[in-house]
Amino acid sequence: MKKTYTEKNTKEFNQIILSLFLAGFSSFSILYCVQSILPIFSKQFYLTATESSLSLSAATATMAIGTLFTGVLSDIIGRKLIMSTSLLIASVITIICSMTENWYMIVFLRALIGLSLSGVVAIAITYIVEEVNVDSLAFCIGLYISGNTIGGCFGRFISSIIAEYFSWNISLFIIGFLSLIASFLFIYFLPSSKNFYPISINYKKFLNNFYLHLKNPILFILFILGFLLMGSFITVFNYIGYRLVLKPFLFSSSSIGLLSIIYLTGVYSSPKAGILIKRYNRVDILIRSFLLMILGLIITQFEQMIAIILGLIIFSSGFFASHAIASSWVSIYAKFAKVQATSLYLFFYYLGSSVFGIFSGIFWFYSKWLGISIFMIIILIFGITLSIQLKNLTKEKIF
Repeated sequence: MKKTYTEKNTKEFNQIILSLFLAGFSSFSILYCVQSILPIFSKQFYLTATESSLSLSAATATMAIGTLFTGVLSDIIGRKLIMSTSLLIASVITIICSMTENWYMIVFLRALIGLSLSGVVAIAITYIVEEVNVDSLAFCIGLYISGNTIGGCFGRFISSIIAEYFSWNISLFIIGFLSLIASFLFIYFLPSSKNFYPISINYKKFLNNFYLHLKNPILFILFILGFLLMGSFITVFNYIGYRLVLKPFLFSSSSIGLLSIIYLTGVYSSPKAGILIKRYNRVDILIRSFLLMILGLIITQFEQMIAIILGLIIFSSGFFASHAIASSWVSIYAKFAKVQATSLYLFFYYLGSSVFGIFSGIFWFYSKWLGISIFMIIILIFGITLSIQLKNLTKEKIF
């Protein structure tokens, strides 16, 4: 059956961009609203930095697991229905979480939120790949990731300000309520799929597709890169807050929340990476993006606030560019079961957030920011090594 793709600069294209921006805005506001208030959780519930980070790691862990299955579920009942339901459930649970005073219940509810949001993050890029003309694909995915960035920035910033002047409960309630409104707007504006055709689940084929994707050396390296990228990014922004509440900075939570504005670098770097890979070698841009992240970390070692901000901006620019390249590459390279390929990338991506977010606490405990930075630089050098291997594997091919 002939497919009809949505062209750039049409009404439907603009509706897709707006709707997925709202989905990313809502999802990532909910997901990351706790990151800037981790020190507040530590103080109120008498938690270590590692224990407090569970409020984020629990959500990203269940999100990672959920991405393996929600994508395939959408093959049966449709992309829009899964994404809409996921957004509504996550928003409602966030409101419920705001009324909870038990730490273990908070972690449990956050885990449910992550599982719910997997229905958005596992499907959004697949929806774009199915509906948008291939010439606009990298640009569209870059803009979608930019929407995620703005949502994450908003969640972190607003929660830190409201938590400082009122309480963390009120901050979560407001974010949950605003996300609920965004969810209804998403349902209204998102065009129904034109190129989606429901299929039944063949469990043997389902598992075999996972196996074949994992066996593919190019895809496997891209999955590992996603794991390293998100792991390093979450680690840096989880523990920078703890660094800034100590001497000589002694920042308040709202001041730490202001750092979330740095995430807006992704609004520029993600689409820019999509443009650059059309002009230059995809792997070369990826390697340069990793080098930017390392440079940013080195600059943050200075005790001047301006140096820390500059370092975080450079680090974030490299991260968003790398993620845009790797995620779009997976979607384009996978020649079959694209949903499952994307799901595997997202599984490793958010698994990296959970694993590194918790494990990095060891380096913070013993060596504070220097320990975190050295660990992250080693991880990023490993990412460059894998990128070089990726270049050797793809030098005979054009994507």
